[in-house]
Amino acid sequence: MGIEIKTVGVIGAGQMGNGIAQVAAAAGYKVQIYDVAPDRIEAALATVNGNLARQISSGKITEDERKAALARISGSADINDLASADIVIEAATEEEAVKRKIYSAVCPVMKPEAILATNTSSLSITRLASATDRPEKFMGIHFMNPVPVMKLVELVRGIATDEPTFTSAKQFIDTLEKTTTVAEDFPAFIVNRILLPMINEAIYTLYEGVGTVEAIDTAMKLGANHPMGPLQLADFIGLDTCLSIMQVLHDGLADSKYRPCPLLVKYVEAGWLGRKSGRGFYDYRGATPVPTR
Repeated sequence: MGIEIKTVGVIGAGQMGNGIAQVAAAAGYKVQIYDVAPDRIEAALATVNGNLARQISSGKITEDERKAALARISGSADINDLASADIVIEAATEEEAVKRKIYSAVCPVMKPEAILATNTSSLSITRLASATDRPEKFMGIHFMNPVPVMKLVELVRGIATDEPTFTSAKQFIDTLEKTTTVAEDFPAFIVNRILLPMINEAIYTLYEGVGTVEAIDTAMKLGANHPMGPLQLADFIGLDTCLSIMQVLHDGLADSKYRPCPLLVKYVEAGWLGRKSGRGFYDYRGATPVPTR
């Protein structure tokens, strides 16, 4: 039997962390967000509040449900506040060194029976698990962005993950009304292994002058029925994130088909990281996004 999950810890108050906190609190769990920066925690709570307020106006939840969900979330810059969590989900930046540092700080604080999960989109679960004191209670729970909207969660076992841990995690995700897919622990799992090379190919198509930004995005929206074009999607994900996932694929699978497009590298070097920095394949600084090439 796995642990019964009642209290959820979330490490990292960024876009993914606050989304995970929101869906867990809305599903009735007590949630503790931990981040080193108190201002990021405040911003996260404000974002959650704004998202829930929008759900009221679209008739998805009531005002009472919003208040109840918010009351279930607390934030703290003290890692010891994660001591009561039954599951801790790490949603920190996609850098292995950062994640390892977090695990060495959080493991001594956690209950011995608690599950530690990572929201990594591409790093080896087995390798990350080896940096913890509980590889059998460690696994990948990869939420899609934006968490409140996206229905899918990828569950990834490391080589040591035991069955009760997997079962508890799956039951937990089921209660969030998300659909799970099980991926093996190979670079970028399922979604990003297929999605990122497509985005990278779209950037090559632009780089080689086959089509403009607008032509490529229109072609994929109307020709493949994608809700947003691949370059628009790249800007939404963050070009630095796109590059790091392509590098993980290239390094981990050593196949030239995963070579990051030089144009993607150039944009990242310029600091044009997409929507979050104001410029990527589109310029977001005006009233409407304008293609940058």
